[in-house]
Amino acid sequence: MTSPHQDDQRTAAPSEPPVENLEFKAALLVMLLVGLVIASAAYVMYARGVFEQTQRLVLVADDSEGVSVGMNMTFAGFSIGRVAKIDLAEDGKVHIQIDVPRKEAHWLRTSSIFTMEKGLVGGTRIKAFSGVLDDPPLPDGAVREVLAGDISAEIPKIVGSARDLLANLESLTGSNSALAQAMTNIETVTQRLAGENGAVGMLMGNEDDANKVVEAIERANAVLTSANKLSVRLDSIVANADRQVFGQGAAPGEGALVPDLRETVKQINTILGQARESLEKVDAVLADAEVIAGNTKDASADLTALRADVENSLRKVNSLVNDINEKWPFSKEAEVKLP
Repeated sequence: MTSPHQDDQRTAAPSEPPVENLEFKAALLVMLLVGLVIASAAYVMYARGVFEQTQRLVLVADDSEGVSVGMNMTFAGFSIGRVAKIDLAEDGKVHIQIDVPRKEAHWLRTSSIFTMEKGLVGGTRIKAFSGVLDDPPLPDGAVREVLAGDISAEIPKIVGSARDLLANLESLTGSNSALAQAMTNIETVTQRLAGENGAVGMLMGNEDDANKVVEAIERANAVLTSANKLSVRLDSIVANADRQVFGQGAAPGEGALVPDLRETVKQINTILGQARESLEKVDAVLADAEVIAGNTKDASADLTALRADVENSLRKVNSLVNDINEKWPFSKEAEVKLP
C-alpha cells in the first residue's frame, strides 16, 4: 500500500509552458480568413461582371412570368447580357432592365429584334437577333418592345383545332357522309364497267338503253357496209360511163360516144361551110340577076347549077344527121325539108 504523501506527489504533474503571442496569432488567422472571404467575393463579383463597364437596355413586355434577376440574354447561343432589374411601369407594362457589357454591345444594332420564349420544357429565354450588323449600334438606355412567344398559350388553340379536325374526319368517314356515298357510286360504276356492256352500260345507266345503243351501233356498221358496197358499184358505173362516153380505158375496137360526136360535129361544120359558100354564091347570082335583067337565060342556068349544089349539100347534111341519130339518138325521127 502507498502512503497519502506518495499519492499527492504522483497527481501533481509539471505545467506546460504558455504559447507566445497567442492573441496576435489568433487575430492574424481571423484576418486571413476574412481576406479569403473578401477575395472570393471579389472574384465572384468580377466573374459575374460587376466591375465591367456596361450599358443599359430596357425591354418592354406584357408580363414578367418566368423572368428573374440574373437571367441571361443570349445572342446566337452566347450570353451577352443579364437581367439587372424588373419594374412595373405606370401603363401596366413590364420593363426588364438588362446590363450589356461594352465589349458585347457591338452585337446589338438599331434593327435588332428581341424575343422572350416560354417553352413547355425549361425556363423562359430572352434572345436577341441582329440581321444587319452594318446598321448603327444600339444606344445606351434604348427601349425596345420584346416579342413574346408562349407555347403553352397555343395549346388550347391546338386542342380546339384538333377537335375540329377530328369532327371533320368523323363527318367524312361516317356511313352517311358524302365520301361514303362517293365510294358507293364508284363501286357501282366499277361493277357496270365490268358488266356485259362495259362503258356503254355505265354511261346509259341501265341494261335496256345500253342494249339499244349496242343495236344502234351494229345497225350503223351494217349501213356503213352497205354504203361501201354502193360506193364500189357507183365507182364501177362511173368507170363504165367514162369508158362509153369519153373512151377512157376502152378496149380496142370499142367506140366512144363523145369522140365520135366530136368527129360528127366537125363533119357538120364542114358541110355547113360548104352550104354557106353555096348560099353566098346564090346571093351573088341574085345580085347579078337584079343588075343584069337582060341576061335571064344565063342567070337561070347559073341558078340551076347552084340549086343542084345546094341540094347536094343538103343531102350530105341529111346523111350526117342520120349518122348522128344512129350513134346518139337525140330524136326518134329526123326530117330534112328541102326548100
